[in-house]
Amino acid sequence: MDLKTKILEFWQKEDFSTTDRELFDEFLASLENGTIRAAEKIDGSWQVNSWVKKGILTGFKIGKNIEIGKYFRDKDTYPIQNLQFRDDVRLVPGGSAVRRGSFIGKNVILMPPVYVNTGAYVDSGSMLDSHALVGSCAQVGKNVHLSAAAQLGGVLEPISAKPVIIEDNVFIGGNCGIYEGVEVHEYAVLAAGVIITASTKIYDSTKKEFLPQNGYVPAKAVVVPGSRPLHGHNGFSTYCPIIIKYRDEKTSSSVALENSLR
Repeated sequence: MDLKTKILEFWQKEDFSTTDRELFDEFLASLENGTIRAAEKIDGSWQVNSWVKKGILTGFKIGKNIEIGKYFRDKDTYPIQNLQFRDDVRLVPGGSAVRRGSFIGKNVILMPPVYVNTGAYVDSGSMLDSHALVGSCAQVGKNVHLSAAAQLGGVLEPISAKPVIIEDNVFIGGNCGIYEGVEVHEYAVLAAGVIITASTKIYDSTKKEFLPQNGYVPAKAVVVPGSRPLHGHNGFSTYCPIIIKYRDEKTSSSVALENSLR
């Protein structure tokens, strides 16, 4: 049987054996080497691999709550991933943690303290700055810059829920928050402080209209925090991200990643 079939059978079980634990270790290894992932782009659209999320959730069910080090307790199925053997990743000292079951691509830089949760996928050449979070199952593309204190929300339940998607060459400014399966498409730039959820309306000032669909940022969009009036509420406004332009040479030069850092 292939791994997917085995995991779907694994998901149905209530009692687990040593062989099941070996299967789960194989599953974690496949997540960590990138051969499977919680979501992937198929025919131009992002699809959830629900069987992968079922495998991750089963890992919590079979895990035993144990003491880890002097101060921590957690499931023994999800320890911190050992990246010491990797000479193609920079994990800078200072309190970062990459949990088992997450993929870290070549030439990724992790500045302390960063947290990458299980099921996450961080592709090659990306940089995760201090206090950044890559939540469970979040998908981060190539050459992404995730600035200080930026947060990518995680999702394990419900099984069908799409994780946060950050495509290739995206720049995410400090203190941004991307949650609830939002897709940020390639080469987009989010200024510091932009918050986007699945229900957030985004105004495109270049077209003088709101985007027809919530929960995504178009390719090359440059987004800043803004507000929109609440009609009939005595001048009060609500938060609204605004696309002020689409990426051009000037924008690209201001957010260019430095090869020397890599």
